[in-house]
Amino acid sequence: MFDLFVIGAGSGGVRAARMAAAQGAKVGIAEQRFLGGTCVNVGCVPKKLFSYASHYPEDINDSYGFGWNVNGFHHNWQQLIENKNHEIDRLNGIYQQMLENSGVELFGSTAKLLGGQKIQVGEHVVQAKKILIAVGGYPTPASIPGSEFCIYSDDVFYLDEKPQSIAIVGGGYIACEFASIFNGLGVETHLLYRKDQLLRHFDHAIGRFAANEMEKKGVNIYYQTEVVAIEEREQALSCVLDNGETLIVDKVLMAIGRTPNTHNLGLENTSVKQSNRGHIQVNDNFQTDEPHIFSLGDVIGTPELTPVALEQAMVFVDQAFGNNQKTMSYDAIPTAIFTHPNICTCGLSEEQVLEKGLKARVFVSEFRTLKHCLSGNSERVMLKMLVEQSSDRVLGIHMVGPDAGEIIQGFAVAVKLALTKAQLDSVVGIHPTLAEEFVTMRESQYCIGD
Repeated sequence: MFDLFVIGAGSGGVRAARMAAAQGAKVGIAEQRFLGGTCVNVGCVPKKLFSYASHYPEDINDSYGFGWNVNGFHHNWQQLIENKNHEIDRLNGIYQQMLENSGVELFGSTAKLLGGQKIQVGEHVVQAKKILIAVGGYPTPASIPGSEFCIYSDDVFYLDEKPQSIAIVGGGYIACEFASIFNGLGVETHLLYRKDQLLRHFDHAIGRFAANEMEKKGVNIYYQTEVVAIEEREQALSCVLDNGETLIVDKVLMAIGRTPNTHNLGLENTSVKQSNRGHIQVNDNFQTDEPHIFSLGDVIGTPELTPVALEQAMVFVDQAFGNNQKTMSYDAIPTAIFTHPNICTCGLSEEQVLEKGLKARVFVSEFRTLKHCLSGNSERVMLKMLVEQSSDRVLGIHMVGPDAGEIIQGFAVAVKLALTKAQLDSVVGIHPTLAEEFVTMRESQYCIGD
Protein backbone atom coordinates (compact mmCIF):
# COMPACT_ATOMS: atom_id res chain seq x y z
CA MET A 1 0.00 0.00 0.00
CA PHE A 2 1.47 3.33 -1.11
CA ASP A 3 0.84 6.48 0.89
CA LEU A 4 0.79 8.35 -2.42
CA PHE A 5 0.69 7.15 -6.00
CA VAL A 6 1.26 9.74 -8.72
CA ILE A 7 0.04 9.24 -12.27
CA GLY A 8 2.22 11.31 -14.58
CA ALA A 9 5.91 12.18 -14.18
CA GLY A 10 5.88 15.70 -15.51
CA SER A 11 7.13 18.71 -13.59
CA GLY A 12 4.26 18.73 -11.09
CA GLY A 13 4.07 14.97 -10.62
CA VAL A 14 7.80 14.53 -10.06
CA ARG A 15 7.96 17.45 -7.64
CA ALA A 16 5.00 16.11 -5.63
CA ALA A 17 6.45 12.59 -5.54
CA ARG A 18 9.87 13.74 -4.37
CA MET A 19 8.60 16.15 -1.75
CA ALA A 20 6.11 13.63 -0.36
CA ALA A 21 8.86 11.02 -0.12
CA ALA A 22 11.01 13.54 1.72
CA GLN A 23 8.21 13.78 4.29
CA GLY A 24 8.51 10.03 4.89
CA ALA A 25 5.67 8.88 2.64
CA LYS A 26 5.88 5.69 0.59
CA VAL A 27 5.47 6.97 -2.96
CA GLY A 28 5.06 5.40 -6.38
CA ILE A 29 4.84 7.15 -9.74
CA ALA A 30 3.83 5.95 -13.20
CA GLU A 31 4.86 7.46 -16.53
CA GLN A 32 4.08 5.85 -19.86
CA ARG A 33 6.04 8.21 -22.13
CA PHE A 34 8.95 10.26 -20.84
CA LEU A 35 10.17 11.73 -17.56
CA GLY A 36 9.81 15.47 -17.21
CA GLY A 37 6.55 15.68 -19.13
CA THR A 38 5.74 18.27 -21.77
CA CYS A 39 8.09 20.95 -20.47
CA VAL A 40 11.31 18.95 -20.62
CA ASN A 41 10.59 16.91 -23.73
CA VAL A 42 8.28 18.75 -26.13
CA GLY A 43 7.66 22.11 -24.49
CA CYS A 44 9.56 24.80 -22.63
CA VAL A 45 13.08 23.39 -22.84
CA PRO A 46 13.37 22.34 -26.52
CA LYS A 47 11.28 25.34 -27.57
CA LYS A 48 13.69 27.74 -25.86
CA LEU A 49 16.65 25.92 -27.45
CA PHE A 50 15.01 26.30 -30.87
CA SER A 51 14.32 29.95 -30.11
CA TYR A 52 18.00 30.50 -29.36
CA ALA A 53 18.91 28.77 -32.62
CA SER A 54 16.59 30.97 -34.65
CA HIS A 55 18.03 34.19 -33.22
CA TYR A 56 21.51 33.78 -34.71
CA PRO A 57 20.76 34.94 -38.27
CA GLU A 58 19.44 38.25 -36.95
CA ASP A 59 22.36 38.54 -34.54
CA ILE A 60 24.79 37.98 -37.42
CA ASN A 61 23.06 40.65 -39.50
CA ASP A 62 23.15 43.04 -36.56
CA SER A 63 26.88 42.45 -36.13
CA TYR A 64 27.79 44.09 -39.46
CA GLY A 65 26.97 47.50 -38.02
CA PHE A 66 29.58 46.85 -35.34
CA GLY A 67 32.35 46.00 -37.79
CA TRP A 68 32.00 42.23 -38.01
CA ASN A 69 32.05 40.37 -41.33
CA VAL A 70 30.82 36.78 -41.20
CA ASN A 71 30.98 34.64 -44.33
CA GLY A 72 29.70 31.16 -45.15
CA PHE A 73 26.95 31.24 -42.55
CA HIS A 74 24.45 28.37 -42.82
CA HIS A 75 22.25 26.23 -40.59
CA ASN A 76 22.41 22.48 -40.01
CA TRP A 77 18.96 21.28 -38.90
CA GLN A 78 20.12 17.74 -38.16
CA GLN A 79 22.82 19.03 -35.82
CA LEU A 80 20.25 21.11 -33.94
CA ILE A 81 17.99 18.07 -33.53
CA GLU A 82 20.86 15.83 -32.46
CA ASN A 83 22.20 18.28 -29.87
CA LYS A 84 18.69 18.92 -28.58
CA ASN A 85 18.13 15.19 -28.18
CA HIS A 86 21.34 14.82 -26.19
CA GLU A 87 20.25 17.57 -23.82
CA ILE A 88 16.77 16.09 -23.35
CA ASP A 89 18.29 12.66 -22.69
CA ARG A 90 20.51 14.25 -20.05
CA LEU A 91 17.51 15.88 -18.37
CA ASN A 92 15.51 12.63 -18.50
CA GLY A 93 18.39 10.96 -16.67
CA ILE A 94 18.44 13.68 -14.03
CA TYR A 95 14.72 13.26 -13.39
CA GLN A 96 15.13 9.50 -13.02
CA GLN A 97 18.06 9.97 -10.67
CA MET A 98 16.12 12.46 -8.54
CA LEU A 99 13.22 10.04 -8.17
CA GLU A 100 15.48 7.11 -7.34
CA ASN A 101 17.50 9.14 -4.84
CA SER A 102 14.24 10.21 -3.18
CA GLY A 103 13.15 6.61 -2.72
CA VAL A 104 10.21 6.93 -5.13
CA GLU A 105 9.29 3.71 -6.94
CA LEU A 106 9.07 4.38 -10.67
CA PHE A 107 6.77 2.44 -13.01
CA GLY A 108 7.43 2.95 -16.71
CA SER A 109 3.95 2.07 -17.87
CA THR A 110 0.37 3.27 -18.15
CA ALA A 111 -1.83 3.66 -15.09
CA LYS A 112 -5.60 3.28 -14.90
CA LEU A 113 -7.92 3.92 -12.00
CA LEU A 114 -9.92 0.82 -11.11
CA GLY A 115 -12.08 2.36 -8.41
CA GLY A 116 -11.45 2.74 -4.71
CA GLN A 117 -7.74 2.74 -3.93
CA LYS A 118 -6.78 0.34 -6.72
CA ILE A 119 -4.72 1.29 -9.78
CA GLN A 120 -3.80 -0.88 -12.75
CA VAL A 121 -0.14 -0.12 -13.49
CA GLY A 122 1.00 -2.10 -16.49
CA GLU A 123 0.45 -5.73 -15.53
CA HIS A 124 0.28 -4.98 -11.83
CA VAL A 125 -2.44 -3.73 -9.50
CA VAL A 126 -1.30 -1.42 -6.72
CA GLN A 127 -3.16 0.37 -3.95
CA ALA A 128 -2.64 3.85 -2.53
CA LYS A 129 -4.11 5.87 0.31
CA LYS A 130 -3.89 8.98 -1.86
CA ILE A 131 -3.78 9.19 -5.66
CA LEU A 132 -2.51 12.25 -7.51
CA ILE A 133 -3.37 12.76 -11.19
CA ALA A 134 -0.79 14.94 -12.95
CA VAL A 135 -1.07 13.78 -16.55
CA GLY A 136 -0.95 17.18 -18.28
CA GLY A 137 -2.30 17.72 -21.76
CA TYR A 138 -1.59 17.23 -25.44
CA PRO A 139 -2.02 19.34 -28.62
CA THR A 140 -5.66 19.59 -29.64
CA PRO A 141 -6.12 17.68 -32.92
CA ALA A 142 -7.60 19.35 -35.97
CA SER A 143 -10.99 18.21 -37.24
CA ILE A 144 -10.92 19.27 -40.88
CA PRO A 145 -10.58 17.22 -44.07
CA GLY A 146 -6.93 16.34 -44.57
CA SER A 147 -6.00 16.80 -40.90
CA GLU A 148 -3.93 13.62 -41.11
CA PHE A 149 -1.33 15.62 -43.03
CA CYS A 150 -0.83 18.09 -40.15
CA ILE A 151 1.93 18.15 -37.60
CA TYR A 152 1.66 19.43 -34.02
CA SER A 153 4.00 21.13 -31.58
CA ASP A 154 5.26 17.77 -30.27
CA ASP A 155 6.31 16.78 -33.79
CA VAL A 156 8.34 19.89 -34.57
CA PHE A 157 11.23 18.77 -32.36
CA TYR A 158 11.64 15.51 -34.25
CA LEU A 159 11.32 16.55 -37.91
CA ASP A 160 13.92 14.85 -40.09
CA GLU A 161 14.31 17.92 -42.27
CA LYS A 162 13.66 21.62 -41.93
CA PRO A 163 10.77 22.60 -44.21
CA GLN A 164 11.24 25.29 -46.82
CA SER A 165 7.79 26.70 -46.05
CA ILE A 166 5.21 26.23 -43.31
CA ALA A 167 1.67 27.29 -42.47
CA ILE A 168 0.95 27.64 -38.76
CA VAL A 169 -2.71 27.63 -37.75
CA GLY A 170 -3.51 29.42 -34.49
CA GLY A 171 -3.10 32.74 -32.74
CA GLY A 172 -1.98 31.84 -29.22
CA TYR A 173 1.48 31.82 -27.72
CA ILE A 174 2.47 28.41 -29.13
CA ALA A 175 1.55 29.41 -32.68
CA CYS A 176 3.32 32.75 -32.38
CA GLU A 177 6.46 31.23 -30.86
CA PHE A 178 6.81 28.66 -33.62
CA ALA A 179 6.14 31.33 -36.24
CA SER A 180 9.10 33.30 -34.90
CA ILE A 181 11.27 30.19 -34.65
CA PHE A 182 10.69 28.97 -38.20
CA ASN A 183 10.92 32.47 -39.64
CA GLY A 184 14.21 33.02 -37.82
CA LEU A 185 15.56 29.76 -39.22
CA GLY A 186 14.89 30.99 -42.75
CA VAL A 187 11.64 29.12 -43.37
CA GLU A 188 8.91 30.89 -45.37
CA THR A 189 6.37 31.25 -42.58
CA HIS A 190 2.62 31.86 -42.77
CA LEU A 191 0.58 32.37 -39.59
CA LEU A 192 -3.17 31.98 -40.05
CA TYR A 193 -5.69 32.93 -37.37
CA ARG A 194 -9.47 32.98 -37.43
CA LYS A 195 -9.71 36.09 -35.19
CA ASP A 196 -8.53 39.66 -35.76
CA GLN A 197 -6.14 39.83 -32.78
CA LEU A 198 -3.17 37.59 -32.00
CA LEU A 199 -2.56 36.68 -28.36
CA ARG A 200 -6.01 37.95 -27.47
CA HIS A 201 -5.77 36.70 -23.88
CA PHE A 202 -2.92 39.13 -23.29
CA ASP A 203 -2.93 42.92 -23.25
CA HIS A 204 -4.26 43.85 -26.68
CA ALA A 205 -1.84 46.70 -27.27
CA ILE A 206 1.06 44.40 -26.47
CA GLY A 207 -0.33 41.74 -28.82
CA ARG A 208 -0.74 44.19 -31.69
CA PHE A 209 2.72 45.63 -31.20
CA ALA A 210 4.34 42.19 -31.08
CA ALA A 211 2.47 41.08 -34.21
CA ASN A 212 3.68 44.15 -36.06
CA GLU A 213 7.28 43.39 -35.08
CA MET A 214 6.88 39.78 -36.20
CA GLU A 215 5.59 40.96 -39.58
CA LYS A 216 8.54 43.31 -39.95
CA LYS A 217 10.85 40.34 -39.44
CA GLY A 218 9.14 38.40 -42.23
CA VAL A 219 6.26 36.41 -40.73
CA ASN A 220 3.22 36.49 -43.04
CA ILE A 221 0.15 36.93 -40.80
CA TYR A 222 -3.38 36.26 -42.06
CA TYR A 223 -6.20 37.52 -39.82
CA GLN A 224 -9.80 36.31 -39.91
CA THR A 225 -8.66 33.38 -42.01
CA GLU A 226 -9.47 29.72 -41.50
CA VAL A 227 -8.03 26.60 -43.09
CA VAL A 228 -11.05 24.50 -44.07
CA ALA A 229 -9.19 21.60 -45.68
CA ILE A 230 -5.70 20.32 -46.39
CA GLU A 231 -4.88 18.46 -49.57
CA GLU A 232 -1.76 16.54 -50.50
CA ARG A 233 -0.14 17.83 -53.68
CA GLU A 234 2.94 15.93 -54.88
CA GLN A 235 5.72 16.92 -52.45
CA ALA A 236 3.71 19.73 -50.82
CA LEU A 237 0.46 20.47 -49.03
CA SER A 238 -2.35 22.73 -50.19
CA CYS A 239 -4.23 24.67 -47.51
CA VAL A 240 -7.73 25.52 -48.68
CA LEU A 241 -8.78 28.78 -47.03
CA ASP A 242 -12.30 29.91 -46.19
CA ASN A 243 -12.05 32.69 -48.77
CA GLY A 244 -11.55 30.12 -51.54
CA GLU A 245 -7.83 30.76 -51.95
CA THR A 246 -5.13 28.15 -51.47
CA LEU A 247 -1.73 28.30 -49.81
CA ILE A 248 0.96 25.81 -50.89
CA VAL A 249 3.50 24.85 -48.19
CA ASP A 250 5.74 21.97 -47.15
CA LYS A 251 4.26 21.56 -43.68
CA VAL A 252 1.11 22.56 -41.81
CA LEU A 253 1.47 23.00 -38.06
CA MET A 254 -1.73 23.02 -36.04
CA ALA A 255 -1.45 25.06 -32.84
CA ILE A 256 -5.09 25.45 -31.87
CA GLY A 257 -4.88 24.71 -28.17
CA ARG A 258 -4.27 21.86 -25.78
CA THR A 259 -6.55 19.15 -24.41
CA PRO A 260 -6.45 17.45 -20.97
CA ASN A 261 -4.81 14.04 -21.23
CA THR A 262 -7.51 12.07 -19.40
CA HIS A 263 -8.39 9.39 -21.96
CA ASN A 264 -7.88 5.77 -20.80
CA LEU A 265 -7.31 7.02 -17.27
CA GLY A 266 -10.29 5.15 -15.79
CA LEU A 267 -12.10 8.21 -14.49
CA GLU A 268 -15.37 6.44 -15.29
CA ASN A 269 -14.56 4.10 -12.40
CA THR A 270 -14.55 7.02 -9.96
CA SER A 271 -16.73 9.96 -8.96
CA VAL A 272 -14.17 12.44 -10.31
CA LYS A 273 -15.89 15.20 -12.29
CA GLN A 274 -14.62 17.00 -15.38
CA SER A 275 -15.45 20.35 -16.94
CA ASN A 276 -16.97 20.75 -20.39
CA ARG A 277 -13.45 21.00 -21.78
CA GLY A 278 -12.36 17.84 -19.99
CA HIS A 279 -10.38 19.39 -17.15
CA ILE A 280 -10.51 17.55 -13.84
CA GLN A 281 -12.42 19.57 -11.26
CA VAL A 282 -10.73 20.10 -7.90
CA ASN A 283 -11.17 22.29 -4.84
CA ASP A 284 -8.57 24.67 -3.37
CA ASN A 285 -6.77 21.66 -1.88
CA PHE A 286 -6.53 19.95 -5.32
CA GLN A 287 -9.03 17.37 -4.11
CA THR A 288 -11.57 15.88 -6.52
CA ASP A 289 -15.06 14.67 -5.66
CA GLU A 290 -13.39 11.37 -4.81
CA PRO A 291 -11.84 12.31 -1.42
CA HIS A 292 -8.62 10.30 -1.82
CA ILE A 293 -7.98 11.39 -5.43
CA PHE A 294 -6.22 14.69 -6.14
CA SER A 295 -5.06 16.42 -9.30
CA LEU A 296 -2.85 19.32 -10.34
CA GLY A 297 -1.05 20.88 -13.30
CA ASP A 298 -2.32 21.46 -16.82
CA VAL A 299 -5.03 18.81 -16.48
CA ILE A 300 -7.05 20.93 -14.01
CA GLY A 301 -7.33 24.02 -16.21
CA THR A 302 -5.19 26.45 -14.20
CA PRO A 303 -2.50 28.48 -16.04
CA GLU A 304 -0.58 25.93 -18.10
CA LEU A 305 2.88 26.89 -16.90
CA THR A 306 5.60 24.69 -15.42
CA PRO A 307 6.23 26.96 -12.40
CA VAL A 308 2.50 26.85 -11.61
CA ALA A 309 2.52 23.04 -11.55
CA LEU A 310 5.64 23.05 -9.40
CA GLU A 311 4.11 25.44 -6.88
CA GLN A 312 0.87 23.46 -6.86
CA ALA A 313 2.88 20.35 -6.05
CA MET A 314 4.55 22.07 -3.11
CA VAL A 315 1.19 23.25 -1.78
CA PHE A 316 -0.38 19.82 -2.24
CA VAL A 317 2.42 18.05 -0.37
CA ASP A 318 2.31 20.57 2.45
CA GLN A 319 -1.43 20.11 2.81
CA ALA A 320 -1.39 16.32 2.50
CA PHE A 321 1.85 15.39 4.28
CA GLY A 322 3.21 18.54 5.88
CA ASN A 323 2.14 21.39 8.13
CA ASN A 324 -0.88 22.42 6.04
CA GLN A 325 0.19 26.05 5.95
CA LYS A 326 0.59 26.69 2.22
CA THR A 327 -2.10 27.91 -0.15
CA MET A 328 -2.01 28.49 -3.88
CA SER A 329 -2.38 31.97 -5.35
CA TYR A 330 -2.82 32.65 -9.06
CA ASP A 331 -2.44 36.42 -8.79
CA ALA A 332 0.38 38.17 -10.63
CA ILE A 333 1.86 35.10 -12.30
CA PRO A 334 4.53 36.31 -14.75
CA THR A 335 4.30 34.79 -18.22
CA ALA A 336 6.84 34.93 -21.05
CA ILE A 337 6.24 34.30 -24.76
CA PHE A 338 9.41 33.54 -26.69
CA THR A 339 8.49 35.24 -29.92
CA HIS A 340 10.93 37.53 -31.71
CA PRO A 341 11.02 39.89 -29.95
CA ASN A 342 10.10 38.32 -26.62
CA ILE A 343 6.92 39.21 -24.75
CA CYS A 344 6.49 39.12 -20.99
CA THR A 345 3.63 40.17 -18.77
CA CYS A 346 2.78 40.19 -15.08
CA GLY A 347 -0.43 41.33 -13.46
CA LEU A 348 -3.49 42.83 -15.10
CA SER A 349 -3.87 43.78 -18.74
CA GLU A 350 -5.67 46.95 -19.73
CA GLU A 351 -8.74 44.91 -20.63
CA GLN A 352 -8.73 43.14 -17.24
CA VAL A 353 -8.46 46.47 -15.41
CA LEU A 354 -11.60 47.64 -17.19
CA GLU A 355 -13.40 44.33 -16.53
CA LYS A 356 -12.73 44.73 -12.81
CA GLY A 357 -14.11 48.27 -12.83
CA LEU A 358 -10.83 49.81 -11.72
CA LYS A 359 -9.43 53.19 -12.64
CA ALA A 360 -5.83 53.29 -13.74
CA ARG A 361 -3.15 55.47 -15.24
CA VAL A 362 -1.42 53.90 -18.22
CA PHE A 363 2.28 54.46 -18.85
CA VAL A 364 3.69 53.46 -22.25
CA SER A 365 7.17 53.74 -23.69
CA GLU A 366 8.10 52.69 -27.22
CA PHE A 367 11.54 53.16 -28.74
CA ARG A 368 14.45 51.65 -30.66
CA THR A 369 17.22 50.30 -28.45
CA LEU A 370 20.76 51.69 -28.35
CA LYS A 371 22.09 48.52 -29.99
CA HIS A 372 20.06 49.11 -33.11
CA CYS A 373 21.35 52.63 -33.57
CA LEU A 374 24.38 50.91 -35.12
CA SER A 375 22.92 47.60 -36.28
CA GLY A 376 20.37 49.22 -38.57
CA ASN A 377 17.73 46.81 -37.29
CA SER A 378 14.28 48.45 -37.27
CA GLU A 379 13.07 46.45 -34.24
CA ARG A 380 11.38 48.50 -31.55
CA VAL A 381 10.47 47.69 -27.96
CA MET A 382 7.35 48.50 -25.99
CA LEU A 383 6.97 48.80 -22.22
CA LYS A 384 3.64 49.31 -20.51
CA MET A 385 2.59 49.82 -16.90
CA LEU A 386 -0.86 50.13 -15.37
CA VAL A 387 -1.15 51.96 -12.05
CA GLU A 388 -4.31 52.17 -9.95
CA GLN A 389 -5.34 55.79 -9.55
CA SER A 390 -6.62 55.58 -5.99
CA SER A 391 -3.75 53.64 -4.40
CA ASP A 392 -0.84 54.23 -6.81
CA ARG A 393 -0.41 50.43 -6.78
CA VAL A 394 1.19 48.83 -9.84
CA LEU A 395 -1.51 46.58 -11.32
CA GLY A 396 0.36 45.23 -14.32
CA ILE A 397 3.66 45.39 -16.17
CA HIS A 398 4.07 44.33 -19.80
CA MET A 399 6.97 44.31 -22.24
CA VAL A 400 7.82 43.43 -25.82
CA GLY A 401 11.55 43.38 -26.39
CA PRO A 402 14.82 41.44 -26.05
CA ASP A 403 15.08 39.31 -22.90
CA ALA A 404 11.66 40.49 -21.71
CA GLY A 405 11.30 37.43 -19.48
CA GLU A 406 14.62 38.09 -17.76
CA ILE A 407 13.64 41.70 -17.12
CA ILE A 408 10.05 41.17 -15.97
CA GLN A 409 10.99 38.36 -13.57
CA GLY A 410 12.44 40.97 -11.21
CA PHE A 411 9.63 43.45 -11.67
CA ALA A 412 7.12 40.67 -10.97
CA VAL A 413 8.19 40.95 -7.34
CA ALA A 414 6.96 44.54 -7.34
CA VAL A 415 3.58 43.54 -8.77
CA LYS A 416 3.18 40.57 -6.43
CA LEU A 417 4.01 42.66 -3.36
CA ALA A 418 1.68 45.47 -4.47
CA LEU A 419 4.41 48.08 -4.69
CA THR A 420 3.40 51.57 -5.71
CA LYS A 421 4.51 53.60 -8.68
CA ALA A 422 6.18 56.04 -6.26
CA GLN A 423 8.27 53.22 -4.84
CA LEU A 424 9.40 52.18 -8.32
CA ASP A 425 10.19 55.80 -9.12
CA SER A 426 12.47 55.96 -6.08
CA VAL A 427 14.72 53.25 -7.54
CA VAL A 428 17.82 54.46 -9.38
CA GLY A 429 17.97 53.02 -12.88
CA ILE A 430 20.85 51.10 -14.46
CA HIS A 431 21.99 53.01 -17.53
CA PRO A 432 21.92 52.28 -20.40
CA THR A 433 19.48 49.36 -20.17
CA LEU A 434 15.96 48.57 -21.28
CA ALA A 435 14.93 47.75 -17.73
CA GLU A 436 15.63 51.27 -16.44
CA GLU A 437 12.66 52.52 -18.42
CA PHE A 438 10.33 50.93 -15.87
CA VAL A 439 11.70 53.18 -13.12
CA THR A 440 11.87 56.35 -15.22
CA MET A 441 8.31 56.54 -16.56
CA ARG A 442 7.12 59.89 -15.18
CA GLU A 443 4.06 60.89 -17.20
CA SER A 444 1.10 58.65 -17.95
CA GLN A 445 -0.11 58.59 -21.55
CA TYR A 446 -3.79 58.22 -20.69
CA CYS A 447 -6.24 57.03 -18.04
CA ILE A 448 -8.79 54.23 -18.19
CA GLY A 449 -11.91 53.48 -16.16
CA ASP A 450 -13.02 57.11 -15.77
